[in-house]
Amino acid sequence: VLPGEARLSALDVTDEGAVEGWIAEAAATAPLAGLVTAAGIAADVPVLETSAEEFRRILEVNVTGTFLCARAAARRMRAAGGGSIVTIASVSGMRGSKGRAAYGCSKAAVINLTQVLAVDLAADGIRANAVCPGPVETPLVARVHTEETRAHWLAHVPQRRYAQPEEIAGAVLFLLDPRQSGHVTGAVLPVDGGFSGAGLTAIGR
Repeated sequence: VLPGEARLSALDVTDEGAVEGWIAEAAATAPLAGLVTAAGIAADVPVLETSAEEFRRILEVNVTGTFLCARAAARRMRAAGGGSIVTIASVSGMRGSKGRAAYGCSKAAVINLTQVLAVDLAADGIRANAVCPGPVETPLVARVHTEETRAHWLAHVPQRRYAQPEEIAGAVLFLLDPRQSGHVTGAVLPVDGGFSGAGLTAIGR
């Protein structure tokens, strides 16, 4: 999709020193123009069965990890004259979903963090926006979504299908590109087939 080469590396996004070093290494090869924070973990556990340890672990990865990566990247972007940060949140951060006390809370925090980044960094020429996927056809989702879970999702998604990964990537690329979205910052963009905007999706006749 993008020109040039890609390099892969493993990173613990909750390790502040590792994050700073990773961003510095990336910025050493070329000015840092964009960042996508997609690292995250999840669990579908009823609230009364969610342990404090699991709650903290999910928030540490999803929220603190996003904060550390965004802060480190923004410092480099400010020095370079600007850039774009795109966080991957979720429709679970916009609405309450069964069994998602920790995950939903973490993604709601990512949405608000993104809006704070947009306000704090606007004067530095840095934009920050959140993409909120609904259900997406990925190998991970295929393993964890039972037929019953899929049926529940599809009953509430007006388009009656899961998103393809390329559709999430398209939204991210739009928000990264200043030619297309240069005046867009602080936005929360659902890519969910209409789930977040839906009320009744069918009526009896």
